[in-house]
Amino acid sequence: MSFSSLGLPQYLLNNLEQNNLLTPTPIQEQAIPAILNNKDVLGIAKTGSGKTASFVLPILANLEKQPKLKDRHIAVLVLVPTRELALQVNDVFETFSKALPFTFKTMAVYGGTSVNVQMKTMSNVNILIATPGRLLDLISTNAVHLNEVKIFVVDEADKMLNLGFKKELDEIISLLPTKKQNLLFSATLNPNIEIIKRVMLNDPLIIHIASDENSVELINQTAYAVSPEKKGPLLRHLIDTKNMQQVLIFTSSIFDADAVVNKLNKNNIKAKSIHGKKSQFARTQALSDFKEGKLKVLVATDILSRGIDIKFLPFVINYDLPRSPKDYIHRIGRTGRSENPGEAISLITPEEEHHFKVIQKKMKMEIELIDAKDLKF
Repeated sequence: MSFSSLGLPQYLLNNLEQNNLLTPTPIQEQAIPAILNNKDVLGIAKTGSGKTASFVLPILANLEKQPKLKDRHIAVLVLVPTRELALQVNDVFETFSKALPFTFKTMAVYGGTSVNVQMKTMSNVNILIATPGRLLDLISTNAVHLNEVKIFVVDEADKMLNLGFKKELDEIISLLPTKKQNLLFSATLNPNIEIIKRVMLNDPLIIHIASDENSVELINQTAYAVSPEKKGPLLRHLIDTKNMQQVLIFTSSIFDADAVVNKLNKNNIKAKSIHGKKSQFARTQALSDFKEGKLKVLVATDILSRGIDIKFLPFVINYDLPRSPKDYIHRIGRTGRSENPGEAISLITPEEEHHFKVIQKKMKMEIELIDAKDLKF
């Protein structure tokens, strides 16, 4: 199947071709025609499956038909859980909007930056991508109004609920008009998503692309049994001996993320951390440097991982194991994408060995545990 068979206008098809995007992903095949036909959609598919483009493309195609609204009354609202994801979604809108035969304005708003600056630039925005807290801040000052929203999107809904945004989400939904198109996208289907589905969606098309949720065929997984005090030296040994030029490292806490970065930089390995206590500028700059190859190592916590989308990332390292098998799969899924192989390495302390066995059982595969004592570092 090609994009031309999905009903998209020619100007978007030309843009897709220019970006070398010729074949839609499974979720795009089903979601794009439904959204073009103004149907509510519940899309369940893992991160990296093309969910963002599956709603961005038809929204842009339908935007020309939307009536002109009063200033600060937006037509499209996209809710996301993190600042990084807000910027990422905004980038996708801007990428596909370059060839549009009409003008419109898209904007991403999030905490960690001046609310006054965002208030001033809200004028004439058609599409707003927002984190819940900052959106409510802007609503409270009358900087934006939701009563004329035509399309409402909740992206990464599972992560939003896991981060405790249900109260804010309920408040925002109460401010929206009853008659609108609702689009709900999530990496997983859980009871909380079912509750939101009942509140938000009207006879939705349910798309569940989950058969390969645990698919990690393109990822070479290895693990090393190591004592806690030897984790740092082992990490540096692996970065050096495997000549890693771009590696994403996950830690379980902000404290660990900063500690790992400090040790790496002291050993002349350029690294930065990205987490909730960093300023928005620092987070954006670190992610940009990492994507552009200016930074060898990026250390992240799970909370921010949804905004890290790199097509050709060769290495992921679990410095600490995540709490759930699903988070493990999500982490290592940052590599081995777009038909490109990748390598995922986990550093396993004696306390984590049982949990690592649980993760392997969930994935229905066995990963060799190499004893780090046998390595010379």
